[in-house]
Amino acid sequence: MTTLFQALMLILDVIWFIMIVHIIMSWLINFQVLNLRQPIVAQIWDGLNRLLEPIYGPIRRILPDTGALDLAPLVVFIIIIILRQALANNAGLFLGY
Repeated sequence: MTTLFQALMLILDVIWFIMIVHIIMSWLINFQVLNLRQPIVAQIWDGLNRLLEPIYGPIRRILPDTGALDLAPLVVFIIIIILRQALANNAGLFLGY
């Protein structure tokens, strides 16, 4: 069961990291530090969007339309924090204590 606990925590950490990279990259693109006409930037951006859209999509459908402000990443961050805390609080079930 320890392996399951560690795997779940690792998955949440990886999602967290990918989201941070996506958010920072979106800022750099919006402030024209990065250009989507560069092939590597466009490929990375497309890959990150393909990874995160299945997570953001259902949340965007539930949230009200706020125009240019996308609140889906914030909601996902809150969900990840809650899941990590729930796993940490119940670690005894996984670790056999």
